Amino acid sequence: MKKILVATQKPFAPAAVESIKQIVEAAGFEFELYEKYAEQTDFVKAVETANALIIRSDKVTKEVIEAAKNLEIVVRAGAGYDNVDLEAATAKGVVVMNTPGQNSNAVAELAIGMMVFLARNSFNGSAGTELKGKTLGIHAYGNVGRYVANIAKGFGMKVYAFDPYVKKKVMKKDKVKAVKSAEKLYAKCQYVSLHIPANEQTKESIDYKLLSLMPKNAVLVNTARKEVINEADMIKLMAERTDFSYISDIAPNNKADFEQFEGRFLFTPKKMGAQTSDNLIFE
Repeated sequence: MKKILVATQKPFAPAAVESIKQIVEAAGFEFELYEKYAEQTDFVKAVETANALIIRSDKVTKEVIEAAKNLEIVVRAGAGYDNVDLEAATAKGVVVMNTPGQNSNAVAELAIGMMVFLARNSFNGSAGTELKGKTLGIHAYGNVGRYVANIAKGFGMKVYAFDPYVKKKVMKKDKVKAVKSAEKLYAKCQYVSLHIPANEQTKESIDYKLLSLMPKNAVLVNTARKEVINEADMIKLMAERTDFSYISDIAPNNKADFEQFEGRFLFTPKKMGAQTSDNLIFE
C-alpha cells in the first residue's frame, strides 16, 4: 500500500488533518502524520518510506528527495515552490504541485488589515490617517494581488499594478491602472503591496534604489517572502527617511535592527497570511 505522509513542522488545524486522513484512507492509501519535528534531519528520516508528501513551508531539499526512495509527488498547501528543490525533484522524476488561490482572500485581508493598523497608529488612541484617496501599487497581479486590489477599491484607494506576465486588459477590466515597470509603480504609489515569488530573479530585488523612489509617507507591505527584501538596504532607507514604514507577516532575519524605527514597522509573530478559521489548511 502506498503511503501519503503529511509532514508539517507548523501543524495544520486538527479538523484539516482529519479531513485529509479521511480522503487518503477512502482512496485506499496509508496515511501518516508527522508534526512539530525539531530538526531538518528528523524530516529527512521521516520521508524514507513515503510515496507522496504533503507539506506547508517545510524545506524539501535535495537531501530530503534523495532520502525518500519511493517518492512520486510533493504537494505544497500554499502558493509558490521556493521551499522545494525543483531541480532535484525533476532529476528524480518527482512531481511537485501547489495550491494557488486557496489562501488568496485571507492573505489579502491581512495585507489591508495591516495597512489600517499602521495608518491608525496601532490603535493607540492618537490621530492617524485614512486609506481613502491614497495610491496603492500591487507588485505582481496574481490571485492575492487581485483580492488586495478589490478590497482596496472598496476603501476608496487608487489602485495601480505592475506584472509583466499579466495582460493590461485584465487589469483594465478590474479597474486597476497598469504601469510599465516596477520603478514607475514605486514612484507612483504611497503604498506598495508585494506579491512576487522568491526565486533567483527576485531575491533581494526590493532594494534601496527601488524603495527610494516611493513618495513621502511611503509604506511597503510584504505578505510574500522575506527573501525578496534586501534587508540591509531597507534598514539604510528607513534610517534616512523617517517617513518610510515597513509592515509584513514575515519577521526579517535581523528583527532587532528594526527596533530603532519604533512606530514605523510591524512584523507578526509568525507567517499568518492564511491563519483563519475559514481557511484551516493553507498558509
